[in-house]
Amino acid sequence: MLFRCIDDISAVNVLSEATKLDLRKEAKRVEIPSGTIIFRPGDKSSQFPLVACGSIRVQRVTENGREIVLYRVSANESCILTTASLIAEEAYSAEAIAETDIVAYLLSDRAFRVLLDRHADFRQLVFKSYGHRISELMSKVEEIVCLSIDVRLAQRLLELADEKGLVQSTQSALAADLATAREVIGRSLKTFSQWEWVSLSRGKIVIINKLELQKHVRENR
Repeated sequence: MLFRCIDDISAVNVLSEATKLDLRKEAKRVEIPSGTIIFRPGDKSSQFPLVACGSIRVQRVTENGREIVLYRVSANESCILTTASLIAEEAYSAEAIAETDIVAYLLSDRAFRVLLDRHADFRQLVFKSYGHRISELMSKVEEIVCLSIDVRLAQRLLELADEKGLVQSTQSALAADLATAREVIGRSLKTFSQWEWVSLSRGKIVIINKLELQKHVRENR
């Protein structure tokens, strides 16, 4: 889909004609290449993005250099840190990186505030997404606290695997997703390999016993 107009975003298409008219006037279409750093800790937001396609990874980097993925922003989703930064006029406390090529529509700070004040359906769109993201973050914190790393890893492998069982992710990326160290992921993967649940080769993880992984997650949640 080419996304020639902001109306092509499904979350926007259900808004009132008056709201869409203002969005068409104010929103600027941008294309962001994969790998672009969108914001860093200490930056202040001056624009509100409406993502049409692609994926943005929002993460914290600890003092020792470990990456911890907080959440991802995809089509029809918003970034709660951006919303918070705009409303509270505070700096970002994390960084965002384009994981893929991105198509988005940007509203200036001024336009964002005008739309919030003027259109109830736009306010609902913004704060519904904000609430949903907060709920997801709380669930992630609960999983980190309550579930062992092997259960969370098994669940993540199942989520990432394609129809052939191939997981397109590195151990470092899995560690960032699961808020742990790469060495911990390596040990758990080695155990899964010994149990013949996965096969490991250089830079490749393949699920070979999906049923056992599913059973492990189901019985230990």
